[in-house]
Amino acid sequence: MSTSPKQADKIKVSGVILVDKPKGMTSQQVVSKVKYLFKSPNHDSKKAGHTGTLDPMATGLLPICMGEATKFSHYQLDADKSYEAIILLGGQTDTGDADGKIVEQAAIPTFDTALLEQVAQQFSGAQQQIPPMYSALKKDGKKLYEYARAGIEVERAPRDIVIKAIDLKALDHEQIQLTVTCTKGTYVRVLGEDIAKALGTLGHLTALRRTQVGDFNIDNAITLPELEALDGRQEQLMPVDACINIDAEMILTAEQCTRIHMGQRLNVFEQLTDDIRDYIADNIDSESWASQDIAVRQQAVSEIDDSEQLTDMKPLKHEIPVDIRLINEDGQFLGLGAVSLNGRLQPKKLIQR
Repeated sequence: MSTSPKQADKIKVSGVILVDKPKGMTSQQVVSKVKYLFKSPNHDSKKAGHTGTLDPMATGLLPICMGEATKFSHYQLDADKSYEAIILLGGQTDTGDADGKIVEQAAIPTFDTALLEQVAQQFSGAQQQIPPMYSALKKDGKKLYEYARAGIEVERAPRDIVIKAIDLKALDHEQIQLTVTCTKGTYVRVLGEDIAKALGTLGHLTALRRTQVGDFNIDNAITLPELEALDGRQEQLMPVDACINIDAEMILTAEQCTRIHMGQRLNVFEQLTDDIRDYIADNIDSESWASQDIAVRQQAVSEIDDSEQLTDMKPLKHEIPVDIRLINEDGQFLGLGAVSLNGRLQPKKLIQR
């Protein structure tokens, strides 16, 4: 009698897939569906996660990392994102979108293109935004929306955001189309509410669609019905390193590959090309490095015996590590390492084949 392969013998599904999330599903439900679609008697698709939540009402680009690709998902979590939304003026909901109930209404003033351009300019650039109560942010280990559903409002600290690009266009006398590119952590629902207030009224989102995440674009995404209809679903997977926005790479010898997979630090001073040196120098941020905790800095300058001196000591430029791609002599991606100008290479996140 034939038996299915043991879990250890299954091929791990690894890579990135761009999904066009449908309205009405949570982001986690989409992830669960994708995991199910990639599952087979020969394939293990248990490990997967998305790179930034979309509300159930929202549609659009949801990059999903599977298997080994989950190790690098944070690069897209931190990436800029672009959205298209529709703001309905005249009423505010408890959730900031059409899924909520109207809690307050206001008259809608007349507005024209010039006024919309003026308001858009007000919201362009660096600013602070207070997260909404209906969000997955946590306070004392509990998600904010859990407090909100219980009728409890808790204080939220404002967050620094940057609106990189914004455009407002009138659809009619009560609807505005919002197109925006923003940094991580921006709540477009809150932005929509604030824009309505700047126009002298109230408002909420009736539609929200994410069109871009970093270098990923909605034009390259696949819908769940399309994915379900495919036989060769594996072909839809992008490489495990698709989320990484680092171009610089270092080629390691077979011996070096063995050593880094054992967690050993390497001396690669002789392999630092001019391009790699320029890359490291360009990416050194001495201010952020200086603000790291003492334990990290102590490890970086471990040749100094008197650790008490580290409190007021800035590390030398050649000791500051920068992330770099690691590949073997066959051109296969191995993972990420942290390399410094002094030639030290520390393995950071390596993939398992």
